[in-house]
Amino acid sequence: MCKARQKRAKKKGEVFLEHKILALCDPAEDYAEQLSAYLQSYREFPWEVVVYTGISQLADSEKQGEIDLLLMAESIYAPQLPVEAEATVLLNESGLVRWSSLKNVDKYQPAENVLKELLEIYMEKEEDFYPRLNVGQKPRIVGMYSPVRRCLQTSFALTYGQLLAEKHRTLYLNFEHYAGMPELLPGEKGRDLSTLLYYMNADQSKFVLRMKILVQKKGQLDYIAPAYMGQNLIYITVQEWQQLLWRIGESGEYDYIILDLSENMQGLLEILRRCCKVYMLVKEDFVARCKIDQYEQILSLYEYDDVKEKTRKCHLPLFRRLPDQIEQYTRGDLAEYVRDLIEEEEEQI
Repeated sequence: MCKARQKRAKKKGEVFLEHKILALCDPAEDYAEQLSAYLQSYREFPWEVVVYTGISQLADSEKQGEIDLLLMAESIYAPQLPVEAEATVLLNESGLVRWSSLKNVDKYQPAENVLKELLEIYMEKEEDFYPRLNVGQKPRIVGMYSPVRRCLQTSFALTYGQLLAEKHRTLYLNFEHYAGMPELLPGEKGRDLSTLLYYMNADQSKFVLRMKILVQKKGQLDYIAPAYMGQNLIYITVQEWQQLLWRIGESGEYDYIILDLSENMQGLLEILRRCCKVYMLVKEDFVARCKIDQYEQILSLYEYDDVKEKTRKCHLPLFRRLPDQIEQYTRGDLAEYVRDLIEEEEEQI
């Protein structure tokens, strides 16, 4: 809410309720309406969006004096505007920064990127505000781990996650040092799992919005890019991993969290203990069986029999071919196999 209006309310002795408004002013009505609908589809979006198609309409609005952020098309912006707003951001249409004193957001990029840039602007501007937590039913955490190498664990996890995301809000996290999946890596460094851990420790009040900025999508599945320097993950303690899962769970953003786990992390067995279900891919060759036997002996030796009990062993059938693109993992032999597993598990919940 505009500070000037806060002062006027205080002078009159009025009770002031925080109510933030983003005024979206763009003569391209279809664009403005579609962008508005997309922004407000995010439950944690910190503004109510009101759409205007011109400056005169904006100036005559009953919301005049209540605008926290003015998001305006570059083509109709002028330095002197007959409106009051705490901050102004331009929807850049020309590719040139004509007013360097204002934040510019590329108008013609995907709406998801516009959202992320607006959230970053929000967090820079509002140091004392933080998003409310949608605390409700805690998410179900599903672990994927096998001591057997080259068993298609990541392909299985991504297939499982994408199929689950067709019905449930699902987040996928990969903990490998070398994920080997270029499609999962961000276009720019500094937007991966390591960054999320940094935000958790450095800026807890804004964790939910920071997480939203880092989240990317494959189909309907949300994911955070694996750490580019995966070796750094060996320094993360089990307490930090547990805190991260707790913070994500408390956000209320997800129904399921899929963990694509690796033994190259501290506290693997504790993380597996936190999972409601663990899938372990197995093979029938002699070396693979020996690895699984050794792993299960260690579970018993260190009193993690509960992990063994919640683990489901999966011997994947011989597939004709796996899809080339991650988005295609929801089709084909592996998808049919995983879909049957999910349906079976959901019947037992």
